[in-house]
Amino acid sequence: MDVLKVKKIIENSLENNKAKNIVSIDIRKKSFIADFIIIASGTSSRHLQSIADNIIDELKSKGLSGRVEGLESEDWKLVDAINIIIHLFHPDKRSFYDLEKMWSEPIPKEKAMI
Repeated sequence: MDVLKVKKIIENSLENNKAKNIVSIDIRKKSFIADFIIIASGTSSRHLQSIADNIIDELKSKGLSGRVEGLESEDWKLVDAINIIIHLFHPDKRSFYDLEKMWSEPIPKEKAMI
């Protein structure tokens, strides 16, 4: 399935599960680890886990795979959906790590991965 269709499935799942402040960042020219990073917030540990579980269920229903990291963490989850990485944070941790700034910073031309 096309990565943009998968991204839309994930974004819809986040919206349907009441994730907050959803941000998608295209990292195709910055890194080989994924095509997109999606960052969102949840209101509690239980909410974060529910969001992550529902993303996995939605991907599986479309014949896609994914896995969740950070099961023991109360304020952070990562969903690895192959070409898309989803970071789910409690709002305090999200502002502390500030991944939006890190991945949105322009990179020098000579260091860009083409």
